Amino acid sequence: MRIAIQGFEGCFHQIAAEAYYGKGIDIECCASFPELVKKVVKQKEADAGVMAIENSIAGSILPNYSLLKNSGLHVIGEVYLHIKQHLMVLPGQTLEDIREVHSHHMALLQCTEFLEKHPHMKLVETEDTALSAKHVAQKKLKSTAAIAGKLAAEIYGLDIIAPNIHTIKNNYTRFLVISPNGVTPAPDANKASVYFQTSHDRGSLAKVLTQVAQAGINLSKIQSFPMPAKEWNYYFHADFEFENLSHFEKSISKIQPLTEDLKVLGIYQKGNTH
Repeated sequence: MRIAIQGFEGCFHQIAAEAYYGKGIDIECCASFPELVKKVVKQKEADAGVMAIENSIAGSILPNYSLLKNSGLHVIGEVYLHIKQHLMVLPGQTLEDIREVHSHHMALLQCTEFLEKHPHMKLVETEDTALSAKHVAQKKLKSTAAIAGKLAAEIYGLDIIAPNIHTIKNNYTRFLVISPNGVTPAPDANKASVYFQTSHDRGSLAKVLTQVAQAGINLSKIQSFPMPAKEWNYYFHADFEFENLSHFEKSISKIQPLTEDLKVLGIYQKGNTH
């Protein structure tokens, strides 16, 4: 299979894609999330895609929810990836040799505590963690380190001289696996992603949530989005977790009459965070 990801070879998106599909896949690297979605929609350059949707520290990637909603694609699975950042250099370089550290701004922020202990290192923001590792390797940048994942070090032949330098150790990014083809949910499916819109009447959202709770559904995520064409009206993205598919189907039948628009984006198996 050819899987579209956002980022460069060796990035966390690739790690997530291989965690879901295995290492025997071909990776289609995309410079942006809109490009990723476009390639999956067209089906010419990618069979499916893996797209980050939220982080346990930074929160939701809001534009990606809108991209997904407007794409017509389906969610067929998810991956929770434990984000581990490592300091990597050309072979033979030591921590004392380093004068610059290159990485994505979010990765630099995630490693603040470590970097503050080495004030002699100049921080240089780049567009991607794996791309930073690639530049260090290809340009043979001495006295320069990159912060990226372990896969990037393996691909570009760099040595990790300071592993696990991220400040918060329990840091996960959730990735959605998206496909142009809606896959029939497996009998053990226990999670679903849904978009719905309610009226602007008082208590309309509360009525929906009450029906969800009464059906024995765990609402693990709800995100509101303004509707540009309707002032102060909102639509919602919700993730439902359930023990039995029939419970989910029952909840959908109950909330359908309470919504002005409802779309099930996908029914799939919940990802593992362990």
